[in-house]
Amino acid sequence: MPWGMRAIWSGEITFGLVNVPVKLYGATRSHDLSFHQVHDEDQGRIRYQRTCEVCGREIDYEHIDKAYDDGDKTVVLTDEELADLPAEDNDEIDVVQFVPGDQVDPILLGTSYFLEPVGRSSKAYVLLRRTLEDTERTAVVTFTLRSKTRLGVLRVHEDLLALQTLRWPADLKDVDFGPSRTTISAKERKMSAALVEQFSGDFDPEQFTDEYQEQLRELVDAKLEEGDSVDTEATFGKDTSKGEGGGDGKVISLMDALERSVQKRRGATERKGSATTKKSSTTKKSSSRKKSSSRKKGSSTTSRSSKRSG
Repeated sequence: MPWGMRAIWSGEITFGLVNVPVKLYGATRSHDLSFHQVHDEDQGRIRYQRTCEVCGREIDYEHIDKAYDDGDKTVVLTDEELADLPAEDNDEIDVVQFVPGDQVDPILLGTSYFLEPVGRSSKAYVLLRRTLEDTERTAVVTFTLRSKTRLGVLRVHEDLLALQTLRWPADLKDVDFGPSRTTISAKERKMSAALVEQFSGDFDPEQFTDEYQEQLRELVDAKLEEGDSVDTEATFGKDTSKGEGGGDGKVISLMDALERSVQKRRGATERKGSATTKKSSTTKKSSSRKKSSSRKKGSSTTSRSSKRSG
């Protein structure tokens, strides 16, 4: 990526037998000014400590485990136990379905990422992007990121593939409220439509600005120019951070993978259809035998009846 960014994940997009090696980058960033908490008397940095409630000591991250509290009991899970879970080592974005884009409810959409093609050839990457454009479809995918299994969608963003997380259906809250029953007249709807028309236009996000952040930046700049500030290192101390990198994947024969994927999918469909036909045939034969048996039984009954009459 030309932006001087670090990849946060690397792996492969898989659909059928086709693998598309990619790197994952965060697509968005916050433009908000970030703040620290300081002591109002001497402007010293306020820091939070990780203190154990049993022994009272400050605890380093290496000695901290995760725990789940069910109300009565607490279950402690070590890093080793969590690392053994299957989802931990998954490095694939698995395409499970291609759907019309308008079937994805926007309320489920979450964090956005850009996908960079990896390897000598980006043919598989470009093919997938163009296929999504040509078919006007969105790819529903499953993947693992930061030790969590996630649901997402692959979309086209200009020349790139973009991955956007989807919230699981169970994460959506149930509500017990809604608008009261009311009657809207045709005249009211017409006037409302006319108002919408007055505000209509093409969406251009660049025309919108965050006025609060702009004014906040002006306030900070003014205080800096006036010398109303303190020395950061002397008051706060030094702060360091670490980043993450990613690796490369392998590209297999694209045409061969496509052909085998189509054949595999077609074979599965044919087997399913054959099984349905066989089941239907068996049902028909069974029904035919029952009808034949019923006719024979009826004929025998008629014959016995005729003999008694004679």
